Amino acid sequence: MGQVNSTIGVFFDVDDTLYDHLDPLRFALQHVLLLAEEFPYESAYHRVRYYSDLLTEQNRNVNAVDGVAILEEMRSKRYILALEEFGISLTKEQAVEVQSQYLARQFKIKPYDGAIVLLKQLQVQGVTVGLITNGPLEHQMRKIKSLCLDDVILDNHIFVSGGVGLDKPDPRLFAYVNEMTETTAEHSYYIGDTWRNDVVGAMNAGWNMLWFNPRNAQPESNHTPHYIVKNYEEISRILLK
Repeated sequence: MGQVNSTIGVFFDVDDTLYDHLDPLRFALQHVLLLAEEFPYESAYHRVRYYSDLLTEQNRNVNAVDGVAILEEMRSKRYILALEEFGISLTKEQAVEVQSQYLARQFKIKPYDGAIVLLKQLQVQGVTVGLITNGPLEHQMRKIKSLCLDDVILDNHIFVSGGVGLDKPDPRLFAYVNEMTETTAEHSYYIGDTWRNDVVGAMNAGWNMLWFNPRNAQPESNHTPHYIVKNYEEISRILLK
């Protein structure tokens, strides 16, 4: 990362970047649909995330405005669309119940190994460390508190789209973060897992991108992340100098 100075910022996505997002989904699908252990949960997870990002893009900034009904409709529809690819037809009622169980499980989470240690080490080196995450403010803050991230990261370095008024991948969100933290795009690094929201958003804003890709997802555009990483050991080797 080069010589550390006060203009360097390292910002993390939350969902499936700082904790494993697959566990709550597996629980919800098994609980509601009674799916077997051998069901390809990881592949289904990829498709749920794909449709989640796609629907968010089609309803740009829905997390950032008073669009609760639209957001709930999107959350149900992503399961219907994703599971249809696996030969499973969900009713609207089943999709709503999957979402309910998924949300209930989301707060029984823990950070990936090495994540909290890295955040603290970066701060010791004088780096500005923060979070940029899509979603309603109260909901995302509950997850952030469940992970105890609010004990590590300053309140004014936590940016939730529902509170800011802009969603990833809108580059204006990243520009806003630079403005509020007195960092610059050239010296800002973003670590995130989704292609459509994280890679595209950060790179279109001129940031340095570490694509967190432990499940070997495939690129969805011609963007080229600066780094592709699979765990926090690899992230640490890149960011800690």
